[in-house]
Amino acid sequence: MAELGELSGLTPSLTLGLLLLVCVISAFISAVTGSAGGILMFAALNVAVPLRMLVPIHGAVQLLNNFARIVYVREHIRWDQCIPFFIGCTIGSAAMTLGLANMNWQQLPLILLAVLIFYTVFKPKKLPEIRLQPRSFFWVGIATGTLGIIAGAVDPLLAAFFVRKDMTPKEIVANKSVMQAWCHALKVPAFIYLGFAFSDHLGLILLLTVAAVIGTRVGIALLNRIDSALFFNLMRAALLVAGARIVYQLLTS
Repeated sequence: MAELGELSGLTPSLTLGLLLLVCVISAFISAVTGSAGGILMFAALNVAVPLRMLVPIHGAVQLLNNFARIVYVREHIRWDQCIPFFIGCTIGSAAMTLGLANMNWQQLPLILLAVLIFYTVFKPKKLPEIRLQPRSFFWVGIATGTLGIIAGAVDPLLAAFFVRKDMTPKEIVANKSVMQAWCHALKVPAFIYLGFAFSDHLGLILLLTVAAVIGTRVGIALLNRIDSALFFNLMRAALLVAGARIVYQLLTS
């Protein structure tokens, strides 16, 4: 496909096959741990998809993939958390789309995100979990909507607020999926406004989405058999990988 860059020694068909495999694996990770799959997919696509197309294509795939995940866990959605998030995320996304991305501070959100992730993973047991009240998810929405336009993957940011034992694994996956779907849905009008033509890349988006939905279905089946302690250990491990990826990006940019 024209969207894919050439990888050394690999044909376009083999490149596409590897990307589809990564989409299956990353969606599986997101379904099981609630975290890190999106940033893994983003990093893999970044190898072969030009950066100017990466955020909107990744957002479209993640939008459809999150919708598929929501179908399986929809009865666990907590709307008291999601609705304030929707409002904040819409404001943050709109503000960034209308020109804030031209400001020269794109690394600041990534630095704050890395700090938040490593706090969540390594905090001493005496320190509290981050347990926001439902209305406070408005501010998480502001941050997520802003970051989503410039950084693509938003699951590590959201995951930091869901490593909390007062929610079940299915509640965590359900609410993160709804919030991520909203954030990625806002990217469609945002990038159309910025001149990106989704229709020119529809074939690639649909292929990657099918692969991601397969990974989601397998991951949800495993989620039904996993206990809470193992879930949170896997979630922290996934967050650690995501945090390391962000630090590497900051150091090499």
